Amino acid sequence: MCGIVGYVGMRSAQQVLLDGLEKLEYRGYDSAGVALTQRDGIRVVKSKGRLSTLRSKLEELALPQSGCGIGHTRWATHGEPSETNAHPHCTDDKSVVLVHNGIIENYQELKAKLLRSGYTFYSQTDTEVAVKLVDYYYKKTGTPLEAISRAMLRIRGSYAFGVIFKDYPGKLFAARKDSPLIIGKSENGSLIASDVPAILDQTRRVYYIGNLEIAELSRDEIHFYNIDREEIEKDVVEIQWDAAAAEKGGYEHFMLKEIHEQPKAVQDTIGAYVKEGHIDFSETGLTDEKLASLKRIYIIACGSAYHVGMVGKYVIESMAKIPVEVDVASEFRYRDPILVADSMVVIISQSGETADSLAALRLAKDRNVPVLSVVNVVGSSIARESDYTLYTYAGPEISVATTKAYSTQLIAMYLLAIQSAFVQGKLEEGKVTRLLAEMETLPDKISRVLDDKERIQWFASKYANAHDIFFIGRGIDYAISMEGSLKMKEISYIHSEAYAAGELKHGTISLVEDGTLVIGVMTQKDLFEKTLSNMVEVKSRGAYLMGLTSYGNYSIEDTADFSVYVPKTEKYFTTSLAIVPLQLMGYYVSVAK
Repeated sequence: MCGIVGYVGMRSAQQVLLDGLEKLEYRGYDSAGVALTQRDGIRVVKSKGRLSTLRSKLEELALPQSGCGIGHTRWATHGEPSETNAHPHCTDDKSVVLVHNGIIENYQELKAKLLRSGYTFYSQTDTEVAVKLVDYYYKKTGTPLEAISRAMLRIRGSYAFGVIFKDYPGKLFAARKDSPLIIGKSENGSLIASDVPAILDQTRRVYYIGNLEIAELSRDEIHFYNIDREEIEKDVVEIQWDAAAAEKGGYEHFMLKEIHEQPKAVQDTIGAYVKEGHIDFSETGLTDEKLASLKRIYIIACGSAYHVGMVGKYVIESMAKIPVEVDVASEFRYRDPILVADSMVVIISQSGETADSLAALRLAKDRNVPVLSVVNVVGSSIARESDYTLYTYAGPEISVATTKAYSTQLIAMYLLAIQSAFVQGKLEEGKVTRLLAEMETLPDKISRVLDDKERIQWFASKYANAHDIFFIGRGIDYAISMEGSLKMKEISYIHSEAYAAGELKHGTISLVEDGTLVIGVMTQKDLFEKTLSNMVEVKSRGAYLMGLTSYGNYSIEDTADFSVYVPKTEKYFTTSLAIVPLQLMGYYVSVAK
């Protein structure tokens, strides 16, 4: 997930770019660079490693102030992390310079064409191919707009481009396909960025550039064009959260801050759709008539959002008796899915720009199946292209390891399940009222779980050197285990897996050795004893056991070596509480390491 920032205006471009890139550090990177327009051309400065190295390099160079430039933080995909492979990339004479987030799938084919045309290459990247392809067409057409559009027609894959031309020192160009990019307008200039936090200290007025569209930015004006270079109009969007929302606010890391923001995020999302004791989906465009007609639901997502979808399957099928299929987006788009009549596709995505999920959405639309998106970013591609949009109210999520977005997506699934069950006659109004009343208690109960964080921190410190950690559960508890395991592996880099507890005997129990940490999730009353018996099995193999259950299930202490309890709630809603100790566990293990 590379980071892009671009600026043209009255301020120091160098300072704007460095500040913006610093706000995008959460995306991860191994090198960084900037390109700045100067009186005698474009100056490119790059470095391997942290942004501080790039800052020091620029301070030593003491370049004249520039009002236009592009910057980039790179996460290596094509070619090893190095100064040579770092962005920005440029033509040999630095007349065209480009930054890129995404992957160009046919770069080898394009490179062969350019080699035949006399171009040479200094890096291993697909991005160098892109900038030299733009240059190839610029030499043929003489205009940046046409050069970029013709290059876009030749490129297969995903990209967000920021481009500057030596011949146009007061212009900045941007283009995108399936990679996130926003355009901002401030009082002192115009900006591009991969994500809102990069420019939030400059402006809250942004435009969302669509797929296969181009933007031309100058200090005072922004123009948008389609792939045919026809000018198009865009509406400005006012970002509601301010710069402070994208800061750590005294917490050591963004992840810990966002874990603690979950009660408010959950409350805000409930409050957006529950009005006077009733679910109101009018904001989404989704009608009761549509929900009443549903015979099947397809939930499609990636990563943590997929785990939300797994919870959604259990809850919707149990409440509403509507069959639900859950697919990883990258598999859905390639398996030629069978989509039946009177169905609906639900796309879950925090950013609203997830490439595989966006492709799945378009496949569903091509087959005339309506799409409901559950997204956190207003105006994102998935939101714009969906028939119905259910926004979550998590606010900015800077940590790549999602926590509060996951929790608000769970609320969306609960609400969808309850309303679908009600309009299809599977839940009476009194039961709906009781469920919504219990849902309103979740923010306070999440806060109570957070109050117990020191115990989890103590336990996590004991397992900072673990090589393998396994999570087991059944039903909804299995879905919770999947997300808990993902949190552990993605931030601690410890090998971690989640298993359906009933499948342990089918090979996986052989992985358990003396001292292996096994975390059993047991929040479902009717499955408690079955999962407990699985924990006894792994204990006989030498496992060290952590048990996670609801208050009152104290018999777990006869088996588990360490027990964590969450407040009691409706069985459908336990994920919202049980996931919090697992988020904390992953975080504190990582900090201890």
